[in-house]
Amino acid sequence: MAEQDKKTKSAGDIGDIYEEVHVVNVGGETIHAKRVSGRFRRYKDLVWVFWFSYLILPFLRIGGEQVVLFDIPARQFHFFGATIYPQDIWMLTFALILLAMMLFGITAIAGRIFCGFFCFQTVWTDWFVWIEEKIEGSPLQRRKLDKAPWNSEKITKRGIKYAIWSLISLVTGISFAAYFMDSYELLEDLVTFDAHIAAWVTLLSFFLGTFILAGFMREQVCFWLCPYARIQSVMVDRDSIIPSYDIPRGEPRGRLKKGVDNEQKGDCVDCNQCVAVCPTGVDIRQSALQEGCIMCGLCVDACDKVMEKIDKPKGLIRYASDNEIQGQVQPPLMRRPRVLIYLAISLASILAIVFGLASIPPLEMHVVHERQPLYVKMSDGSIQNSYTIKILNKLPEPLDVKVTVNGVEGANIIGLPDILTLQSAKVIPYTIRIRAKQDDMAAERVPVYFKVEALNDPTINEEHESFFAGPAR
Repeated sequence: MAEQDKKTKSAGDIGDIYEEVHVVNVGGETIHAKRVSGRFRRYKDLVWVFWFSYLILPFLRIGGEQVVLFDIPARQFHFFGATIYPQDIWMLTFALILLAMMLFGITAIAGRIFCGFFCFQTVWTDWFVWIEEKIEGSPLQRRKLDKAPWNSEKITKRGIKYAIWSLISLVTGISFAAYFMDSYELLEDLVTFDAHIAAWVTLLSFFLGTFILAGFMREQVCFWLCPYARIQSVMVDRDSIIPSYDIPRGEPRGRLKKGVDNEQKGDCVDCNQCVAVCPTGVDIRQSALQEGCIMCGLCVDACDKVMEKIDKPKGLIRYASDNEIQGQVQPPLMRRPRVLIYLAISLASILAIVFGLASIPPLEMHVVHERQPLYVKMSDGSIQNSYTIKILNKLPEPLDVKVTVNGVEGANIIGLPDILTLQSAKVIPYTIRIRAKQDDMAAERVPVYFKVEALNDPTINEEHESFFAGPAR
């Protein structure tokens, strides 16, 4: 009967038992998490490669051009050989929508795995803690060092640690600034102290931010500064797969003792290894959805190792939905409405971005008709309209073009040379006038088509529709 009671004990009952002892670290204690090996630890280490690419990407070149450069003064964005101008910035909207939908969708499916694996705060903190462990030792040794007086050993170890932290923070700031100006020029300007004040402010901000947030605040950023921890509950439902403690299997918990009947106990031996390895210091057994849980899965690695040692099945702590823990059937992923909505919006955003990148024209022209007055009647009876033309050359080299006008018979262009030389990424407005006989107009307002065409390559062209106005008939 006791065994049956243990198996049928509800999650609510267990939650009520442990709710009273749930404690949130508000910064009064430094978390020194134990490093554990396992598959989720390997997954986290693989993400390091992604962030290492962030540090080196702005220093890579393709054809002499920086791989990624957001050149704000020149209003150009270079991304792996493609140049995007402010006129094409609408694609940024879809990129932001895509990132948001990916974040929401991933959260709905598997909780805060972005926080646990990909967030820069998590990764940089992981680097800093790894360095701290190599210099100061195990968690127990680090706690002792925290309490020790400032002797030569403590000063030496802390000095080396802070020096390495400072170097990583410095590289982080330089790499970020290099995304917004030529990276090699930036390095030269920094060495010679000729860098712009904006570069120094950016570098100092990222240096202090990285050093303080990743080195000292650590899990407190996840608790109190990150808004994602506050809103996760509205994106996670009972079908979301998150690190969960199997309460019916694990309770009542208790340490194994020789010569004692352990059959009445659950599989949890209350070793607290899941807490010891948690980078935020939370106890996953309290609740699967806690503000401090970043769902990195390290508690799963730690628990699996303990289960192996005591010859118990793995998975006492595992990625599972609340429905699965309660013994209910997990619905297929494609039958969850919110997941389908996120997926549909993400696919639409991807298609829009791909279409935008594939259809960026080498030339872009805008024509603005002068409003005051709409037209002028000349002394010879002809009608004159004035326009302002702006042409942007998106190619990396200068381009010779000609501009033609169609739509009005016998129209003459005044104020525009036969051949225009457009410099790369330069927009120069031209004020032109078009004259035509009133008898050649089919109505008081007729469409007129401006076409700009490259002389050496007619396939490079752009057309813009405007109108030609005249007196009422």
